[in-house]
Amino acid sequence: MTEEELIRRFEDLTLDPNDFHHAEHVRLAFAYLQRYDLFDALARYRTGLQRLAGHHRAPRKYHETVTCGLLVLIHERMVTRADSGTWDGFVSANPDVLRWLDGAFFDYYPRDVLKSELARTTFVLPRPVGA
Repeated sequence: MTEEELIRRFEDLTLDPNDFHHAEHVRLAFAYLQRYDLFDALARYRTGLQRLAGHHRAPRKYHETVTCGLLVLIHERMVTRADSGTWDGFVSANPDVLRWLDGAFFDYYPRDVLKSELARTTFVLPRPVGA
């Protein structure tokens, strides 16, 4: 699926949630960040994920801290790593972002923080694991 098709299917709610795993979340965030500035991309990504979760009657799948934190991490990697201008280059330069449960995101968020209701509903600032 092309990035344009991923965005279209995401926005028109025809994306099958069974085909929308962590790697597709990262790719969608990457595609938005290529097209929009950080704050517009974040607004579109957040709103779209909330709509998609609601459409599939799974609003509790939406997680504010994961959504915002992951998009900001992807943005940082896109602007600080030279090979991150294309999706293939991004994947090659950032394999740790593509891993979910042991990936780069968890370097900033201890699991107990992410399991909290506060982190689910409100963006919680990152904390180094062990701090």
